[in-house]
Amino acid sequence: MCRFALYLGSEITVSSLVTEPTNSLIHQSFDNQERSEPLNGDGFGIAWYVPGIDRQPALFRSVSPAWSDHNLRHLARVTHSRCILAHVRAATPGLPVHQFNCHPFGWHRFAFMHNGIIGGFRDIRRRILERLSDEAFDMIAGSTDSEHLFALFATHYRRLEGQAPLERMAQALAAAIAEVEALRRDAGIDEPSQFNLALADGRRAVVTRYTGGDPALANSLYVRRGRRYVCENRVCRMLEPGVGRGAVIASSERLSEGPGWVRVGVNNLVTISEDLEVSSRPI
Repeated sequence: MCRFALYLGSEITVSSLVTEPTNSLIHQSFDNQERSEPLNGDGFGIAWYVPGIDRQPALFRSVSPAWSDHNLRHLARVTHSRCILAHVRAATPGLPVHQFNCHPFGWHRFAFMHNGIIGGFRDIRRRILERLSDEAFDMIAGSTDSEHLFALFATHYRRLEGQAPLERMAQALAAAIAEVEALRRDAGIDEPSQFNLALADGRRAVVTRYTGGDPALANSLYVRRGRRYVCENRVCRMLEPGVGRGAVIASSERLSEGPGWVRVGVNNLVTISEDLEVSSRPI
């Protein structure tokens, strides 16, 4: 499995998620706190938005372990954005460690990342491909189950018209999950899926915490809201709600100690609006 963090709010540096917090993404790449296997060393990736230049996210992905990549540390120190996604990968056994397989993935203005697995992916991969639009089929460059799930989202997103942007994102992501799970059950596959997903378009986001198996074994996911997220003197904290734009973090693990981190319920979908309103509903 993997670890990830998503941020929406006033501008922060990438380092505020990746290197500076006590339990930063780089720390989680070699010593994560909520998995039995502590390593996530099969590559990393970041996506960030610069809307004044382009609506599509910038992507930087590498097969290097995050803990040893000096380019990541330098880039994170000076790159800032109002919407950032960061991911450290633990490759599914049998899948290659290749740059095309590193998260986040991009499609038009969307960035997407996954912590989990499609149960029995090898047995239903062909059936998933058959469900894709031509456009979505062509967007797959790697071999991960995650990218196939993202392509299913793209297929459903194109079919949904007339919805508000955030609701369209949420419905398309939920439809992709439902379709994969239906294919898994129809194939008689007992291996459960795990879908901790993060999807953003630079202005709004959707995250999920889902398992098709025992809820007690669901991967961890937290949300933290506040007035502003700051890192000062190597201490990162969320200022409590008040006047201002606000900030929201969705993360596989709490990035720092302190109150305010809320564990997302199992089999729930969380939306983060352009106004940084957070709401949750069952999948």
